[in-house]
Amino acid sequence: MRASSQAALRLAQERWEPVLRGTGERGVTLGEQLFALVDTLDSSAALRRALTEPSRDGADKARLAATVLQGRVDTEVVDLVSGLVRERWSDDGDLADAVESLAATSVLAAAEQAGRLADVEDESFRLVRTFADERELRAAVEDRNLTPERRAGLMETVLAGKVTPETLVLAVRAARTLRHRSVTSALRVVTELAAERRAHLVASVTSAVPLTREQIERLQRILRRSYGRDVAVHVGVDPELVGGVRVQVGDDVIDGTLATRLADARRRLAG
Repeated sequence: MRASSQAALRLAQERWEPVLRGTGERGVTLGEQLFALVDTLDSSAALRRALTEPSRDGADKARLAATVLQGRVDTEVVDLVSGLVRERWSDDGDLADAVESLAATSVLAAAEQAGRLADVEDESFRLVRTFADERELRAAVEDRNLTPERRAGLMETVLAGKVTPETLVLAVRAARTLRHRSVTSALRVVTELAAERRAHLVASVTSAVPLTREQIERLQRILRRSYGRDVAVHVGVDPELVGGVRVQVGDDVIDGTLATRLADARRRLAG
């Protein structure tokens, strides 16, 4: 998103947080209603343009949004979207992306109030690892030849009874829509949003062998000093790395694995 769209999303987030604090676990319902709106916006370029046209009066766009949503969603969602469309958007597609972000935030807020936010963060991270490792499973839940309902049903079958209700909602949503990205990237965004909500960064650590608690704690201290804030360390094991660790925090990657060093040495020898 460019600057004007980012500013519009930030304002909406500021207005939405007090609402979510008062809705409790009903945030999941609000999130699902917002996800449904994303689907509507994705399917109608005309509606997206009508709701984001810079030359159109903001009040007029808010009335259109209320007309489209009235009777289909709760009043909180109508008010949120009416405020969203009054803002200036850099691109009409940014509106759908913003609504999607607010939908995920709503589900995470419900998890937070139920005391399950840390579980959602951990489960989402583990699912990213699982789908990265299990190629056949990932191919099945990302198969665009299947209907969205089939992909969603497969994801629900795989996860039912194994994760928190909020993680299930977000994972099934990721499989159902595949909005311009993979299931793993969608779940990685969920992990990051949950971490942001818990006010820390996430370090994805891959090691050739399991790390001890002392090693993890030392790595946390190093990363905390480097980034100036708490860092949650999620560790996965990949024997193909041979030795060392690979650490990723957002876009930052620190690769100290033996496999990488050997590959670098081979490239230098080859000239």
